[in-house]
Amino acid sequence: MSILGFIIIGILAGWIAGLIMRGHGFGMIADFVIGIVGAVIGGFLFGLLGINAYGSIGALAMAVVGAVVLLGVAGALRRT
Repeated sequence: MSILGFIIIGILAGWIAGLIMRGHGFGMIADFVIGIVGAVIGGFLFGLLGINAYGSIGALAMAVVGAVVLLGVAGALRRT
């Protein structure tokens, strides 16, 4: 995947996760960071479950799942 594709997937994943978890995005930079970290977490989780993500849609789904997990854990830690 090209750098531009990676950036677009990261921004979209962070934005979608923001919509799912809070109802709106966090801004372009925060969405990108959340999407990138989410992609790493999603890749780890998908690997543990033996799930392979193929293509751009698969990469986006994996990044969104990871970003939602990231935001869920961050929200839980903030409340304690």
